Amino acid sequence: MENPLLLFPQLNTSASKDKSYYKVMKSTIKEEAHKASKPGAKQKRNRLSLLLQKPEFHESDHLGKPGNLAKATSVSPEEAVKWGESFDKLLSEKAGLDAFTKFLKTEFSEENIEFWIACEDYKKSKTARELLPKAKAIFETFIEKDAPKEVNLDFHTKEVTSQNIHQPLITTFDAAQSTVYRLMEQDSYPRFLRSDPYINLVKGRSPSRPTLRRRSRSFTVNDFQGVRPDFTIW
Repeated sequence: MENPLLLFPQLNTSASKDKSYYKVMKSTIKEEAHKASKPGAKQKRNRLSLLLQKPEFHESDHLGKPGNLAKATSVSPEEAVKWGESFDKLLSEKAGLDAFTKFLKTEFSEENIEFWIACEDYKKSKTARELLPKAKAIFETFIEKDAPKEVNLDFHTKEVTSQNIHQPLITTFDAAQSTVYRLMEQDSYPRFLRSDPYINLVKGRSPSRPTLRRRSRSFTVNDFQGVRPDFTIW
């Protein structure tokens, strides 16, 4: 008996088309199901996305990743020594800000410097129209309760900032920024000056890859009033 496929070649063609059709449909269904399973982005993330387009945010992000920690900014020992003169001197220079940001990332406290940078950008707003969206993005990201990158503020500072957020001014975040600045200056900055990457920069050595370590707790400004921190544990 002759092969029916030879007698009716159209059957073979139809079967082939059916198989291709079902393969395409199966792939499409899987793709749609995968897309549907992804959670929607939070509104606060969307608001912050415009703010994070700033070059300084991207530089901080990629410089702080563990794989890039060894790629320290090329600075002279003399320049690195100047960073030890004051915290303001460190942050006023791009190379110093980058180095300090990388250090904070190893301690998982980069939200402090990111908040400070966001406040600096906020104060550069040229029109009142720019203030409200930026203020909401900063508040929802760094200040409100359970914010994704909540910084440690005392109750009074957080309350005053919360009250002023609906009609923001250039000075809306000044108190909160000053508080975070003091915390970094009195807590993280001394440890940065004692860290191996900074010491290597001062001595002109190639930077080594620092060890990531988790903070035991977040400090508040009250921890440092009238008390000199003991850094010997580091």
